[in-house]
Amino acid sequence: MGFTKKRVISMAVVTALSAPFAAWATNGMNLEAYGPIAGGMGGAAFAYDNGTAAVMNNPATLGMMEEGSRLDVAVGSLGPDISSSTAGMPDADSSATAFYMPAVGWVKKRGALAYGVGVFAQGGMGTEYDANSFLTAGSNETVRSEVGLGRFLIPLSYSVNERLNIAGSLDYVWASMDLKMAMSGAQFGDMLAPVYGGTQEYGTASGSMVDSMMGMVGTALDPTGPVNWARFDFSNNSAFLGEAYGNGFAGKLGITYKIGSRWSVGATYHSKTRLGDMTTGNAKVSMSVNMDLGLAGGGASTGYTAVGIPVSGKISVKNFQWPETYGIGAAFQATDKIMIAADVKRIGWASVMKNFEMRFVADATQANPLAAGFAGQTLDAVMFQDWEDQTVFALGASFQTTEELVLRIGYNGSTNPVPDKYLNPLFPATIENNYTFGGGYEINNSSSVNASFTYSPEVSATSAQGVTVSHSQFNWQVMYSHLF
Repeated sequence: MGFTKKRVISMAVVTALSAPFAAWATNGMNLEAYGPIAGGMGGAAFAYDNGTAAVMNNPATLGMMEEGSRLDVAVGSLGPDISSSTAGMPDADSSATAFYMPAVGWVKKRGALAYGVGVFAQGGMGTEYDANSFLTAGSNETVRSEVGLGRFLIPLSYSVNERLNIAGSLDYVWASMDLKMAMSGAQFGDMLAPVYGGTQEYGTASGSMVDSMMGMVGTALDPTGPVNWARFDFSNNSAFLGEAYGNGFAGKLGITYKIGSRWSVGATYHSKTRLGDMTTGNAKVSMSVNMDLGLAGGGASTGYTAVGIPVSGKISVKNFQWPETYGIGAAFQATDKIMIAADVKRIGWASVMKNFEMRFVADATQANPLAAGFAGQTLDAVMFQDWEDQTVFALGASFQTTEELVLRIGYNGSTNPVPDKYLNPLFPATIENNYTFGGGYEINNSSSVNASFTYSPEVSATSAQGVTVSHSQFNWQVMYSHLF
């Protein structure tokens, strides 16, 4: 490979590494398809050559490549349409309607070996609601979420013989999050221990900050309603990473086997990630409390009034991991021009999305005098999630209409992994059905383009707290490929 080709590959990898990886996804938090070749076929990709996106699908399909090098440079867009509603309030529409994701992969096939690098977005979630929506719980500040996960992958595939390929990849994984979440006084009160009057139906709140606050009830805080609302805030304006950040590793294994001249089968296993906690020292927990400022100052009562207390500190999103995934697939070359592929995979959300956990440690020095009593104290918040494991079926077909043009169509279906009881408008990963189509065009012997489009019909679900979330989506991917 000459200097120019090396430079092109290096620039593509650097561009992808520096790009944002927050995205809405359609198999829980996963994308329904990785790469537009698989994207046009409903995400089915375990048993045929689908380019360098194999590093996200089944790395063993890299062994099906022809000799030489391949560079894929892609960009995708995810367009969620999300709204939330509750009785007696205007609907709240999420303004987070477009997420753009680049991806790049380079692989060289030489003899029995295929190896390379890739940078891909795994998936995530994201919403944003206006400061005047009912989801602000009276705080009159924007509420939003943005969760993203990306991977830098190093794959290696080995062709045991003409039929059998085995492969694996080492994945460096990074995750980030922005969160501006509000809860009403009733919601926060439910998270308290029973000794403080909570039922802990939807989560828990504990720690020295809670103990200090509840110790003020009756002496400075109104016992009939001490808290109006509470907020967790950590967010930045970066287009690349969220405010809270963590990283770690994962890996993949894969195998393909060719049966006769028309059939091939494949299987893959993707490990659960080993990520450190996502952390940031630029966080804030805010409360609006009904306080008697006279009693709080050691004097005579002046009556209860709503007082805002912003507490600055460090927050850690604890035990956030991406789940293990395993699956099998098959591809059938029905004629010289028609191929059919199908995959089934299992995504282990239950083991990683049982709870959403945060630990807040207040700074030793607080700018607001009313927050001084919380200096150095902790707040542990747990929101129950209880997601279910997800089985995903992907089916697709490709049609070689001319020597240069191939068309694809597919379907991707799964169950909604999020239980209605714990559905949160900031995390509504509820899509079930995806209808896909796409195509590819060979420009010349070394260059080609591929594109795919996905339509996900609306799914509506209502939480136990009476909030209905409706979510539909339209996604697209475009990729340029060059053979060396």
